[in-house]
Amino acid sequence: MAFFLSRLFARWVLHPGRGWLLPAGVVLVVFATSWPLMALAEPAGSELVRPGTYWWYFVVTATTVGYGDFSPETVAGHVVGAYVIVGGIATLTTVFTKLASVLEQAKGRRMQGTEAVRASGHTVLIGYTAGRTERIVAQLLADGVPGLVLCAGEEVGVHPMPDRPVEFVRGDPTAADVLARAGVARATAVLVDVADDNAALAVAVTVDHATPSAHVVVTLRDLDRAELVRYVDPRIRCVQWHTPRMVTEELTSPGITEVYAELMTAGGADTFSVTLPDSLGRLPAERCRLALGRAYGATVLAVRTGADLEVNPAWDAELAAGAVLYYVGPRRLTGAEVEAALGGEVAPPGETLHTARMSRRKPGAAQ
Repeated sequence: MAFFLSRLFARWVLHPGRGWLLPAGVVLVVFATSWPLMALAEPAGSELVRPGTYWWYFVVTATTVGYGDFSPETVAGHVVGAYVIVGGIATLTTVFTKLASVLEQAKGRRMQGTEAVRASGHTVLIGYTAGRTERIVAQLLADGVPGLVLCAGEEVGVHPMPDRPVEFVRGDPTAADVLARAGVARATAVLVDVADDNAALAVAVTVDHATPSAHVVVTLRDLDRAELVRYVDPRIRCVQWHTPRMVTEELTSPGITEVYAELMTAGGADTFSVTLPDSLGRLPAERCRLALGRAYGATVLAVRTGADLEVNPAWDAELAAGAVLYYVGPRRLTGAEVEAALGGEVAPPGETLHTARMSRRKPGAAQ
């Protein structure tokens, strides 16, 4: 008999899906037995045992709040009240124990990567490399990227970054159910950063089937493999594995790696530098931008004065003679060309030199 009762208790009370039956059962039993007992113990017509009153008395007594607005009058009623208090304490203890167990189990599932992600509009990082992935996560967090989800392989037993605001999913990244747990279908961006290029290609195929619209970035050690990735989907961006900073920039600014590649490729616009001639003296950055842009189609990116490098200098910044300009343009400029452009007259934005001169002439002046 004792064995039967223990098995029954374990099946219906300790079972994970039925663990709330014990506190519910205790509350119902104590309420159902204490009410008639209180009716027998208290004098006839007692307000305490009326249906509209007793439930309130039971709640405040069982929870040990004890407002005192209703209380037993007899000794037997006090005994029944004590019974309600003991039953309430037992119920609360069971409830809090169950809550702690549920929270601990949920935390364990999250740490082990078995919990499904409910986020949307997030960024999924597929693959984990100790040290490297932490640097990528730190950079993304510094850039203000919200909702990071790390999807790592089975070899990563527990969450490798529990102190970071990163959710964790563990499993084979080529399995559709694993990507579903990571919420890839609802993600805004997906980074495939796995052990080798062959694995990256396999994961890219799975990711492409899982999400129709996310910005997908794949890191490759050999960028010649990018042609194979484009067979999967031309929208997938491939980035050199050895440049983690470019990886994070592509995730946050889609297409930026294509701009970098174009700048570093012979043919179109390229990046150059030129030193400002001493004969020009100090010049405002605005003049350099306007003059070189109009004369040669050059865009000033940065300026170096001595040991200081300033990217995207302010328009009102003063540039000393001998400063080095870094610019994007169709060709390299000579010092003489720069001197000719900066030493001449520059029209305000939206005007030509002719219209600028005409507008500055006084009324009645000779034409």
